[in-house]
Amino acid sequence: MIPVEAYLTVGALLLVIGLFGALTRRNALGILMSIELIINAANINLIAFARHVDPDGMAGQMFALFVMAIAAAAAAVGLAIVICIRRSQRSVNLDRINLLKW
Repeated sequence: MIPVEAYLTVGALLLVIGLFGALTRRNALGILMSIELIINAANINLIAFARHVDPDGMAGQMFALFVMAIAAAAAAVGLAIVICIRRSQRSVNLDRINLLKW
């Protein structure tokens, strides 16, 4: 059996990679992918703790599946917004987008 520390290490590594990508990218698609990495890191930690507390239960896996479904819906909405901005601004570089400025 793999110890829970190994799962937490993988989750922490994904979190750091996602945070680095979200804070350093200027491309909207790269930021969306980094946010997905952060959500997947949270799911790994959720499942690791659920298996550690209750090895026979499926509550952690079901909750992670629910989080993945919500994340997929949020990614679809985010991608639709990026496509609309790309069509109007001809760029997905977040430095060049000023739609909300007065």
